[in-house]
Amino acid sequence: MKKDTRLFFLASIFCAVFCIGIFVWGSLSMIRQGEQASLTLGEIYMKAMNYQMQLHFRSIIELKIKQVEGIVNKTPPETTRDHSEKARQELRSSAVLRKFTHLALYATDGTAEVIFGEPVSVMDEAAFLQALNRGEKNVASGVTASGRELVILGVSVGYPVSEGYPMKDGKTCTALVVGLPLESISDAMSLNLDKSMVYSHIIRKDGSFVFRNVAVKADNYYTWFEQDGHFEGKTAEEMVADLKDSIRKGAEHTMFMTVDGELHHVHCSPLPNSSWYLVTDMPYGELDKAVEGMWNERFFTAVSAALLLPLPILALFFFYSRISRRQIAELEKARAEADRANRAKSEFLSNMSHDIRTPMNAIVGMTAIAAANAENSVLVQDCLRKITLSSRHLLGLINDVLDMSKIESGKLSLNMDVVSLREVLEGIVGIVQPQIKAKKQQFDIHIHNILSENVYSDSVRLSQVLLNLLSNALKFTPQGGSIQITLYQEDSPQGEWFARTHILVKDTGIGMTPEFQKRIFESFAREDNARVHKIEGTGLGMSIMKYIVDQMQGTIEIHSEVDKGTEFHITLDMKKINTQSEQMRLPDWNVLIVDDDAELCRTAAGALTEMGTTVEWALSGREAVVMAEERHREGRDYHVILLDWKMPEMDGPATARRLREILGSQVPVLLVSSYDWSEIEQEARRAGISGFIPKPLFKSTLFQGMKPFMDVDAGQVGSVDTGMADLAGRRILLAEDNELNWEVASAILEEFGFLLDWAENGQVCVDMFGKSEPGYYDLILMDVRMPVMNGYEATRAIRAMDRADADVPIIAMTADAFSEDIHQCLESGMNAHVAKPLDIKVLMRLIQKYIR
Repeated sequence: MKKDTRLFFLASIFCAVFCIGIFVWGSLSMIRQGEQASLTLGEIYMKAMNYQMQLHFRSIIELKIKQVEGIVNKTPPETTRDHSEKARQELRSSAVLRKFTHLALYATDGTAEVIFGEPVSVMDEAAFLQALNRGEKNVASGVTASGRELVILGVSVGYPVSEGYPMKDGKTCTALVVGLPLESISDAMSLNLDKSMVYSHIIRKDGSFVFRNVAVKADNYYTWFEQDGHFEGKTAEEMVADLKDSIRKGAEHTMFMTVDGELHHVHCSPLPNSSWYLVTDMPYGELDKAVEGMWNERFFTAVSAALLLPLPILALFFFYSRISRRQIAELEKARAEADRANRAKSEFLSNMSHDIRTPMNAIVGMTAIAAANAENSVLVQDCLRKITLSSRHLLGLINDVLDMSKIESGKLSLNMDVVSLREVLEGIVGIVQPQIKAKKQQFDIHIHNILSENVYSDSVRLSQVLLNLLSNALKFTPQGGSIQITLYQEDSPQGEWFARTHILVKDTGIGMTPEFQKRIFESFAREDNARVHKIEGTGLGMSIMKYIVDQMQGTIEIHSEVDKGTEFHITLDMKKINTQSEQMRLPDWNVLIVDDDAELCRTAAGALTEMGTTVEWALSGREAVVMAEERHREGRDYHVILLDWKMPEMDGPATARRLREILGSQVPVLLVSSYDWSEIEQEARRAGISGFIPKPLFKSTLFQGMKPFMDVDAGQVGSVDTGMADLAGRRILLAEDNELNWEVASAILEEFGFLLDWAENGQVCVDMFGKSEPGYYDLILMDVRMPVMNGYEATRAIRAMDRADADVPIIAMTADAFSEDIHQCLESGMNAHVAKPLDIKVLMRLIQKYIR
């Protein structure tokens, strides 16, 4: 018995020791895994933070370079040959307006002619000048004569392709160079983050600092390395040599070092448009303490429990193992979530870059056309109209970015208002035309059975949906392919006040597989095959588009076949807006429509018949010539001929020339096309074209295009009284702290005959109103964000005055445009709200409403 007891005791001791050993071994293993997991997560976090800092730097520098390019665009070199002093004044004014503190012209040999600001010594001037002479944009740092550090931005202005700005010493100008305080970039970059997390520096290739975090005391980063850094396996000199080698090659560099007993993870990466490097440093001290404390506590708990009994120890071991596995799984899940979040941010930025660049392309292109044809007022007006349309769409995209948190949380709201389907489609067509032309694609628009051109909807969201569909069609349709938009309406099941609107976007592109069609509306979904690998896109747009259509209580269907094309069909029930269609009446004309598209002929003929004309159509230029010649012999010439630009066999110009030979110059021949009129106007005029009607051919489009040829005073046909005549001489008090905004508003309102007084802030506004005679001001336009006293406080102060006119109409005129901002304006006592940038029609409608 004793022997058995002794054996059991020894066995228990052995089991206990064995269990303790197992727990000790397992705990140490888990500690190592936890340390490795923390290092892995730290590395993921470091790369993500470094990438975000790079993007932030790029966006800041690109914005500043765009401002420099804006100076060049405003005062092009070729316009300054005979007015060099005037040009310098214009350059100086543009630079001051953009808050630059230094402006100079640089010659190819590095000679600088300072236009304003102190002389600057550029660091690494040779590399900076070489980049400018190659026509590149470049960023460097410099020091003024008074010792102030500046960020230097250089943009080529023509050399060696063409001559730049004239310099006083006769040298060739290669670049325009500006400077701004170094601290302004540092503040915008927000480099001095909490030391317990991550902090960053920007260094030059020689180790000197451009921006330095307060955590580093040395004047040179390499010196700090050698003085304070400790490394495993290598000396400080070897680590510095490795870092210099990576910087020389322009490669990224990652390393670990110990400073004051604390492990640091360092990641270095090159910055665009410069020879600078971004250094991101994350100390592991706090993280290591938390992980070490957690694992030490569990280790001692395991050992203590193992001393009690083998069975509880074994049970605890299995329970502990289970918890550990779960924690490892959670760590892996957190890592996967961090990767997904990083990808989502990158994909979102890429998607927004694509969506924003589309209208920007139209804006930049139309601006260039207007600048090159400044003497052609008709062309400039057309360019300005398209710039306005693209700008409005761009503003809508910016609002989408600001509203992204609501989209992600499922709280996307629609801004329902009166929408012109014609204006929406014209705006979309104006945006995509340059891309369609570049890819030489055929683009057709079919409009028919329109019950109401004006409907109740959200124009920004509707434009966003259409632009997304067209952008995808452009990307996935090869050069020379076909893209088609069809819009038609029918009676809605919701009643006579609604119109069921069908929008179809069809292309002859690469199509989609049935499997991908089932998940196309998932966020970031893209078809994973070789056909789409070279096509940019994130897959975010389709999910947002689907959400918008669902919010509009509509449906979207897809019909697609691989290598045959895709068709999207959107159906929306939209509330009709009553219009006075009886005003759109044309004389009893005989009209000939010439187009190879039979559907377009039928649609246009129906609209023109409703407006009182008699219509015939021809599907080719030769047929049209025969028909016109026959009527001419009979003395029954057509009153108006509508002619397509692109037709097979005999195109629009050839047909127009033949018609002019037969009919002379008396019959108007109007061009109907989705092409940009400014690009084809000269050829069209030479062929005898009298005017232009753009597609899409809505009823109102046809009426406005043919209205100038009516035998009555154009001012009496379809005119609308603006109601502005009785507002001349009315006085408005404008509270606005921004002088540029004041100039814009005053220039607009004074054209309508208003008399304006300017208050620089809310307090001045209250004082001016309080000192004025009762009834002196007819209306107050109030900015919200102002110094001394904001717009809300100023409104409440005016409403509290003991005056007969304390109820003077006050309209908020502000860039704060969210629904909660509008509500706060009304709560403070304002009568209405109008958002910046100003929509003149909306502003004048409000003024007309509230001025008595």
